[in-house]
Amino acid sequence: KKYRIPLDKYVDNHLIPQLKELVTQYQPSVIFSDAGEWDFGPEFWKTREFLAWLYNEAPNKGEVVVNDRFCKGMPGKHGDYFSSEYKDADSSQFHKYWEESRGIGGSYGYNRAENLSDYSTSEKLIHEFIDIVSRGGNFLLNVGPTADGLIPVIMQERLIDIGKWLNVNGEAIYETRRNTLTDEQFKECKVYYTKKGKIIYAIITSWLNDNIELTINEKEKIKSVKMLGYNGDIKWSVKGQKLIVSIPPLTINLLPCMHAWSFKIELE
Repeated sequence: KKYRIPLDKYVDNHLIPQLKELVTQYQPSVIFSDAGEWDFGPEFWKTREFLAWLYNEAPNKGEVVVNDRFCKGMPGKHGDYFSSEYKDADSSQFHKYWEESRGIGGSYGYNRAENLSDYSTSEKLIHEFIDIVSRGGNFLLNVGPTADGLIPVIMQERLIDIGKWLNVNGEAIYETRRNTLTDEQFKECKVYYTKKGKIIYAIITSWLNDNIELTINEKEKIKSVKMLGYNGDIKWSVKGQKLIVSIPPLTINLLPCMHAWSFKIELE
């Protein structure tokens, strides 16, 4: 506390000059502010003044966007996009672009006090990823390096597993949009939907050895049904608002991926 910056001088002499220097020198496309909303409002942080400068005078004013964590009372109300963390907000209330951020463990940085039980499994992270994308959000997954700059092996494993899953199912995630169909909970698994043009993706979180009945718009005519990563034929039929898909009987060594599986439903 001996060398602490006086609170009444921090914003004018340090925060705003450093923010402007950062923007002017590096011209970021995204500014992710954090912690500003905990204690003080926009008057203290001079949020309006900085954002007015950013949008009108900054060299990157034509492309820069900011999140909603610059001051108290801002989260979920103001910002170019909203950013919740560890599911601290209900995205159904968001009327703008949004993203969910979290660490692989309970901490954003590396915490050597955390045990294996504190880390999310690859399956849990993939399921959360699918859930967020199906609701129109972006998944911001934090990786905390150790003091010597290395990525912990357990975090590497989680990222590699997510990458392997995306190698098979990436088209059900990238460039997709939120579908009008909401996720469905079955006894055995959950189904999430995404959409891209005339294609609907139904992503199931558990492997089934039977048929699954997916909800569809009865006005839409289905052209074909495929499973990403599987070259065999998929048997399917339509009954009213239900698309009945037969899950192919595959052994573990023939599964295209682990943790979740995507059905590509092409409309006419």
